[in-house]
Amino acid sequence: MRIGLLTGGGDCPGLNAAIRAVVKRGTSDLGCSIVGFNNGWRGVIDGDARPLTRDDVSGILVHGGTMLGTARCHPHKVDGGMEAVRDTFDNEKLDAFICIGGDGTLKAAGKVSKELGVPVIGIPKTIDNDVVGTDAAIGFDTAVSVATEAIDRLHSTAESHNRVMVVELMGRHSGWIAVTAGIAGGADIIIAPEEPFDIGQIVKRIKHRHRYKDFSIVAVAEGAVPAEGTKWKGGETLDAKGNPIAGSIGTEVTKAIEEATGFTSRLTTLGYVQRGGIPTAADRLLGTRMGFSAIDGIVAGETHKFTALQGEKIVLEPFETMMGKTKWVPEQLLHAARSL
Repeated sequence: MRIGLLTGGGDCPGLNAAIRAVVKRGTSDLGCSIVGFNNGWRGVIDGDARPLTRDDVSGILVHGGTMLGTARCHPHKVDGGMEAVRDTFDNEKLDAFICIGGDGTLKAAGKVSKELGVPVIGIPKTIDNDVVGTDAAIGFDTAVSVATEAIDRLHSTAESHNRVMVVELMGRHSGWIAVTAGIAGGADIIIAPEEPFDIGQIVKRIKHRHRYKDFSIVAVAEGAVPAEGTKWKGGETLDAKGNPIAGSIGTEVTKAIEEATGFTSRLTTLGYVQRGGIPTAADRLLGTRMGFSAIDGIVAGETHKFTALQGEKIVLEPFETMMGKTKWVPEQLLHAARSL
């Protein structure tokens, strides 16, 4: 079989582990030829392809990012995009695609599979961990580890200077990083998109805490929003399309806390640091297992599906499981964040 391989959406640690697994398993054990497309679906549309061999993927396991490059491009949103994908599929004499990406890239993969009748298997990767149907996506563990270490480091400067330290973490629509890293790092207040916040209650909690501790750590997801009807005087935190403006909610929350409490407050916005650098062992392992499952699924004829970690097993789920949905942080974790 001749299989096209691409990575789309934002980069994250663990992508190279999945690429490596697909290539090594496919070429050595299954007799497949792997064709890599540069820069995601944009590369497929443009026919920007190259063969991938074991030698090409040697040593990439420990590297962050993706050796294939990536782009935020969805064929069904590009004029003539779907037709170009079909042409590339035929011209390269492909039998199937393996697409590694987040919710947007996987939704595009599902449309390519259904509308063009092209066999596709997806592999979920996103530090936001918001793909429905899988317990974890590639990149999430590394992002949480980086965020937790940052919170750990902020504790010392917060305590030394008697400050409120606000750290803004990625999470446009769900608060997986803020909640899990906040709990793991011992943040005193955690603000996630799943629960619109009341700045008055946050100020009240910080004042109460400072009766016996002179510092506080606040973890806030970039997609957090104030609750309707609360006394929020902050500036605009969403762009014209309704997407969070990076750094804005952290800035506004920091200003509001300092103005209401009189406590010196400082903001740290981690931004792209969370999805860069060396992948953790967990992300290397997850990427490898999902890569193996994807190529095995293609050979077995199980397509129009994506790999999913469910418990201890990697299974194949239909694209319909995740399309048009968001995996929210469960109430159990939100309750822990509130209680701690």
